[in-house]
Amino acid sequence: MGSEAPAGSIWLRPERAAAGRPAQHTRAEITGAALRIADAEGLDAVSMRRVAAELGTGAASLYRYVENRDEMLDLMTDATAAEYRLDPPPGQTAPGGWLAELVALGEQARAILRRHRWLAALSLTRPVIGPNAIAVIERFLDIVSGHPAPLAAKLEAFAMLNGLTATTVLHEQAGGPALQERNVGYLRHAIAAGGHPRLSELVAAQDEDQDQDQAHDQAPAGPADRYPDVLARVLLGLLGGGGDTRIRSDYRD
Repeated sequence: MGSEAPAGSIWLRPERAAAGRPAQHTRAEITGAALRIADAEGLDAVSMRRVAAELGTGAASLYRYVENRDEMLDLMTDATAAEYRLDPPPGQTAPGGWLAELVALGEQARAILRRHRWLAALSLTRPVIGPNAIAVIERFLDIVSGHPAPLAAKLEAFAMLNGLTATTVLHEQAGGPALQERNVGYLRHAIAAGGHPRLSELVAAQDEDQDQDQAHDQAPAGPADRYPDVLARVLLGLLGGGGDTRIRSDYRD
């Protein structure tokens, strides 16, 4: 007995059924209601019944627009991709080089994930390609269109940009600097007990870097502060240094 064929994308179906009662809502209205609930109360609060109540209709009526909650999550995820500023237009390259533009794209992704606290985990476990995501992918590929790396490497770089950004935001949501401080405290305790020479070297080197930062009146960089540099190194590792790899200092929002 063969396995069932996977369900097609919701964007492959007409938004409104050809038969039955006239549609009273649009996918955009349903998605907007679901986003308001998720942003205010978390993703667990999003259900067909709750979204229907937000719209002032019955839960059964929503099944004329979406087949299940998963499709609603797909609509929500893709809707957030509309928040990117995808300029300059395709075919034009902004100053700063391809690496600076990709890091800037990553910073936009991080800002969007921060605005929607439920999104980082969902994007890692249920990645979605819808109309808005297609536009983001097209922009990414346009930025690296002149790079000599093969297409497969470029797609891997796009996936790593999304994965690293979501993981960074999840770390921030899980405790950020406070969690890091607790872990470092125990790490120093374990090192003091002896038997970990490599870790001792690592911590000594980090202490030296922090002393240098303090000498120059610079605050130690946390994981969030290091995100642009880490992302840049990952992208360079995957794509190589072809083309202009300058990093602008003004790409942050």
